[in-house]
Amino acid sequence: MTSSALVPSAPSDHPDADRIAEVSRTTAETRIHVRVNLDGTGEARLSTGIGFFDHMLDQIARHGLIDLRIECEGDLHIDGHHTVEDVGITLGQAFARAVGDKKGIRRYGHAYVPLDEALSRVVVDFSGRPGLHLHIPFTAGSIGGFDTQLTYEFFQGFVNHAGVTLHIDNIKGINAHHQCETVFKAFARALRAALERDPRAAGVIPSTKGSL
Repeated sequence: MTSSALVPSAPSDHPDADRIAEVSRTTAETRIHVRVNLDGTGEARLSTGIGFFDHMLDQIARHGLIDLRIECEGDLHIDGHHTVEDVGITLGQAFARAVGDKKGIRRYGHAYVPLDEALSRVVVDFSGRPGLHLHIPFTAGSIGGFDTQLTYEFFQGFVNHAGVTLHIDNIKGINAHHQCETVFKAFARALRAALERDPRAAGVIPSTKGSL
């Protein structure tokens, strides 16, 4: 059983409206509350019970200039799968709500981010069409208490519910911590670029279809 509650964001047809949304999601496996401000300063309040995952979510806030609050109580006595996947789902729902009709945004964003020997590239399109294409040849199965396989589950949950096309490639890296961190930092930077308001296209939906 799953339930979600949305807190309305500011009207999206106002060009200067704050893009804020809150989503609560409760299942038999997790209880999650997410609040995002897409026009924030990078402040984060994170509590998922998985320290390294909190560290990665902090990268999204800090490098995306997104204020982010995530509170999650999950069945960590089993493993981290449900927690990580469901946070991705709920965060995607919050982004979809906050971005509204997408008028005036740049829509596309990309970023390359290095960290020592590691280098990752992320490209995002707020297309309205969910799609994840991910290649991260992790050199370790876990980082702290975080199962590296769950990186895919997080981003899959996010794209399905945010309605974005997302390409993630770890181009090089030896240290798994560095591989993962460059991915999340590049994701944040790509989000920041895609969600930026374009002063030359204020009030315009960035698509020849007229909707996204």
